[in-house]
Amino acid sequence: MSIENSIQYEVSHDEYPVEDEAVVEEEPELQRSVTQEIQAKVDTNHFEAAGRGLTLEAEERMAAREAEIERTSSRWDKRQDSNRESRTRGIVERGNEARRRRFSKRAASVDQWEDPDRVDPRAEMTREELAGVNRQAERIQERVRTGTTTAALSKKVARRMADGADIVDASVSVTEEEWLAPGTIVPIEKIGEANRSEVDIAGRVKILWESSSPAISQVGLIEDETGVTKFTAWRASKVPMVKEGERVRFRSVAKSWYEGRVSVALTGWSRVEFPERSERL
Repeated sequence: MSIENSIQYEVSHDEYPVEDEAVVEEEPELQRSVTQEIQAKVDTNHFEAAGRGLTLEAEERMAAREAEIERTSSRWDKRQDSNRESRTRGIVERGNEARRRRFSKRAASVDQWEDPDRVDPRAEMTREELAGVNRQAERIQERVRTGTTTAALSKKVARRMADGADIVDASVSVTEEEWLAPGTIVPIEKIGEANRSEVDIAGRVKILWESSSPAISQVGLIEDETGVTKFTAWRASKVPMVKEGERVRFRSVAKSWYEGRVSVALTGWSRVEFPERSERL
């Protein structure tokens, strides 16, 4: 290239405007907050509190483990799974057993069979005698249906036999006792013998008649295979009405006496059940 052309090129090059360099947008400088500076100084001067480079889950697990170790070291036996609860439960159970034993010893002054050291009379029976007692217990359970187990009934029969009764008298005595127990359907002929003010009875409504008092909703007779008694349903009790010939079950009826005869009254605490109606449903 000649000198003239070179000069001309340079001149022409200068005449053209030079494009501005690309503008670079600078981000604002980030400044630390006062809280971050304080935390940085704390982390620098107290590095033991700055964490252990763990995730949050691992850090929490580690903190829980350290707390458990500290708690374990404070126990007297240094056991991680302290048996304090089981030892306390054992002490309470032994205390309860001792109290039951003392109570049974006192009760033995009234009933000798309450003595905890007294041997179960069934242990001294022959195999044939024990089989007979168990059969009687099953019959009593089927007849009375009080919820008492066969084992408990056989124990009662065996005790009465040990006191001198034969198996028949012992069975009759236990049956009558079960019949008069609270919550049991009492035979109508045994209502007067029940040692409580309210009883449960069941039977069929024999007859109903008009009452002379507006406070009485129904009055009539109820009977079972053992006897018959009068019942009175007070209007304030709001119990369901019954029909003649219907089988019913009266719960928590109050006993009352008139001229030497016992009767029952349905109060606000009483309930009437209809077994035949539930069987048809």
